[in-house]
Amino acid sequence: MTDAVVADGLVKRYGDVTALDGLSLAVPAGTVLGVLGPNGAGKTTTVRVLTTLLRPDAGRARVADVDVLANPREVRRRIGLSGQYAAVDEYLTGYENLDMVGRLYHLGRRRSSQRARELLERFRLSGAADRPVKTYSGGMRRRLDLAGALVADPQVLFLDEPTTGLDPRSRQDMWQVIADLVAGGTTLLLTTQYLEEADRLAHRIVVVDSGRVIAEGTADELKDRLGGERLEVVLADGSRLGEVRSLLGLVGVGEVSVDVRARRVSVPVSGGTSALVETLRRLDEIGVVLQDVGLHRPTLDDVFLALTGHAATAAEAAEDEDEDDVTGDGRSSRQEAPA
Repeated sequence: MTDAVVADGLVKRYGDVTALDGLSLAVPAGTVLGVLGPNGAGKTTTVRVLTTLLRPDAGRARVADVDVLANPREVRRRIGLSGQYAAVDEYLTGYENLDMVGRLYHLGRRRSSQRARELLERFRLSGAADRPVKTYSGGMRRRLDLAGALVADPQVLFLDEPTTGLDPRSRQDMWQVIADLVAGGTTLLLTTQYLEEADRLAHRIVVVDSGRVIAEGTADELKDRLGGERLEVVLADGSRLGEVRSLLGLVGVGEVSVDVRARRVSVPVSGGTSALVETLRRLDEIGVVLQDVGLHRPTLDDVFLALTGHAATAAEAAEDEDEDDVTGDGRSSRQEAPA
């Protein structure tokens, strides 16, 4: 299977901050690569480089068998991009937005109109096709933005946190749309902070931190790295988290994780139910009241926290500052039609 996307040793610096530090990845044709990482890890910068919106300081990249640096115009002919925020004109109708993208791609008047109608139907927007986008809900705008990325029927699609800000139902709808695209043979690079999203959609996952790939594999392979089962308790009283953390440290066989906001403490254990029974006995002896308790196999959330368990760094600020003008010449971060 050939690789539709290849990045080799990408480096990008913003002043004293290194956003990409020798990042390398590959996406086989017809598959989904999920890119996970905390804010500021370099996910969006990676997408911008691969979609020609940003030139790296070092490294190489190929997309759809075209060199990104040597022939960016041809790369743009072969890709679609949907960024973190819906890049649609709210004063135009849904139809006019898609028809305009088709014209920019030189599809011609008839084909642009036809493609716009096809995509409005596909994304369940036909009923709102002639309404101004400013009347659309957030989920409808996201679907329209994704439709815009597909107007030119791209070989490779880049989705940068496509479900950010959506309610659970709209997120589920978007996941189904993405799954249908992949079933049709589209190659997809997906950045996300929703672990369930990567678990459901991605064939393989890379975890990025401080501009480098620190882990990669299938969801199951990454989960197996943590091994065994995890014992998790949720306290009724968060003031006793310290006591429970110490107790679980005695029962468990690995590092104890604490989520203060959720009043949750978890730890890897061996022995399964026997460890659970012993923990409940000890908690009862010291009078700790639980809201919930259980054993579970490691999730991608556990993998994520184990691999990247720290706050965002200065790179986040650098990426945010670069949000409005990613290329220095004012191009949109969603997609650029070929000249």
